[in-house]
Amino acid sequence: MTDHVDKILEQWAERRPDLDASPMAVCGRLTRLARLVTAEQGKTFAAHGLDRSSFDVLATLRRAGDPHLTPAELMRAAMVTSGAISQRLDRLEERGLVTRTAAQDDRRVVEVALTGEGRDLIDRALPDHLATEERLLAALPENGRTELAATLKLLLESLGDTV
Repeated sequence: MTDHVDKILEQWAERRPDLDASPMAVCGRLTRLARLVTAEQGKTFAAHGLDRSSFDVLATLRRAGDPHLTPAELMRAAMVTSGAISQRLDRLEERGLVTRTAAQDDRRVVEVALTGEGRDLIDRALPDHLATEERLLAALPENGRTELAATLKLLLESLGDTV
């Protein structure tokens, strides 16, 4: 079965046979896949009144061992700027999904926590998010998923994307 990327590779082979366009086979498909996955996840988030960034913050707070995280810790977990995390927290706080309070041991430090409503929302959204991802990966057998996850991890690590 031929896909869009195959057609692009054929065109480059005709127009520039002197170049090895084979990296496009992987990168082109990763780009197309990311677009499709992002769109499908977005539909799931929207069904819960969320966007990706709001889901990320709520999920990070939910899975954290400590019930309170600082904005800096959230910023590192979400890999965004301090301004971006502040805007996300402002929106979530306005909706009553998170609280920001001064730390007891150092009043200069702000701690962020889920409210009961925030916890309930992420607990409702997470199973739907996982079901969406399961549906997106349905064509892959379990061993294929494991192998693909390991390959993608290796590629990410080679590009410096580590904890």
